[in-house]
Amino acid sequence: MAESSHLENTISSPIEFSGVGLHSGAPVRMRLLPAPAGSGVVFRRTDLDGFEIPAIGRNVAKVSYATSLMRQGVLISTTEHLLSALLGAGVDNVHIELDNLELPILDGSALPYTEAFREVGLKSQRRRREYLRILKSVEVREGDKFIGVYPGDGYSVSYKIDFPPPIGRQGYIVDLATGAYEREIAPARTFGWREDEKKLRDMGLIRGATEESVIVLSRQGVLNGNLRFHDEFARHKILDLIGDLALAGHHILGHVVAERAGHAMHTALVSRLLRDRSAWQLVTLGTEKVKAKAKPAPARTPSLVTA
Repeated sequence: MAESSHLENTISSPIEFSGVGLHSGAPVRMRLLPAPAGSGVVFRRTDLDGFEIPAIGRNVAKVSYATSLMRQGVLISTTEHLLSALLGAGVDNVHIELDNLELPILDGSALPYTEAFREVGLKSQRRRREYLRILKSVEVREGDKFIGVYPGDGYSVSYKIDFPPPIGRQGYIVDLATGAYEREIAPARTFGWREDEKKLRDMGLIRGATEESVIVLSRQGVLNGNLRFHDEFARHKILDLIGDLALAGHHILGHVVAERAGHAMHTALVSRLLRDRSAWQLVTLGTEKVKAKAKPAPARTPSLVTA
């Protein structure tokens, strides 16, 4: 990777999206604006006098069927697809304005975002990106569900899932350092079963779901068109995971492994990782060597975190 690729980036010009929230069904307009170096990803509720919620781990709120952020009682819902696209495309600094509580679901994937980033282009900034280098393994387990992060070069993600038919067992591995995100991960769409629709709607969920934004499944197969990949479901879980782990506030240098996990376990890993200061180190990357930005604290044995 060229040295310039280790500088922070923002988008070159504003981008606007509109649609409805997957769960709320509420109409929403959203604008992404260039932001100064070092500012990170910050959401603004324009319907609430521009109230700001930084996309960082301490602001994680509800994480059952989507990952939401909250600060001082103000909510931003279903953030994972956009956060995934920003990290996958290498966008470090952006202000995100929206006039309702939930981001638009669009086509259920991150592809509309990455296509828009490519269309307007990215602007390199005069600040080195800080990476969160993993120094030791950190794991979260809950029964047969599991997620862990381990030392390693680059940023690779391995995910295994096991769902009822027609999905069954699937797995996928991606190395984000290869630039494969837009091609291999961004197009993968969210999915759900027709049999669960009434239950979820009765819970106040998926009110904005349509056959244009969700892969609809039954025991017999896909009910609305063709898959983009034969393993699109595993790829979408990676998409979600990358978005949830972006709440660590930095690109990860390490290897993430997950099996049968979900949003709650993804964000539990972020929480546990950030609490264990001996597990990571902030670094900047150059063409010659890694330069430490912070000295790790003495190791301690953390307690198990479950979600």
